[in-house]
Amino acid sequence: MKALVIAGSVLILSGCSVFDSWVYRIDIPQGNYLEQRDVDQLRVGMTKEQVAYVIGEPVAENVFDQDVWYYVFKLNSGRSRSEDYQHKVTLTFENDQLIAYDGTFDRPENFDTPLEQ
Repeated sequence: MKALVIAGSVLILSGCSVFDSWVYRIDIPQGNYLEQRDVDQLRVGMTKEQVAYVIGEPVAENVFDQDVWYYVFKLNSGRSRSEDYQHKVTLTFENDQLIAYDGTFDRPENFDTPLEQ
C-alpha cells in the first residue's frame, strides 16, 4: 500500500513535466521585427525620417542620446528554447544623418554608398 501511495504521489507531482510537450505555448515576439532585406536598404547619409520610413521607429527612445537608435527583437519560442533568437541593430546619427551601423544582421552591402539626392 505504501508503494502505491508513493508511486501515485510521484506521478501527481511530476504530472506537469510528463505532459509538458503536449501543452501548446505561443511564440512571444518582442520589439522591432526586422529582416536582412529591411536592413539592406539602409544607406549612409539617410535622415532620421528616411530611416523611420524604411525600418520603422525604434520601440524605445534613448532619452540621453537622441542620435543613437536601438532596434531589438527577441522571440521566445513556445515550442523549444533552442528556437529562441534575438536580433539587435544600433544606428548612429550626426546632424540628423545616418553615419554608422552596428548589429547582428550583416552590414548592408551598399551602406557606404549615399542615396541619390
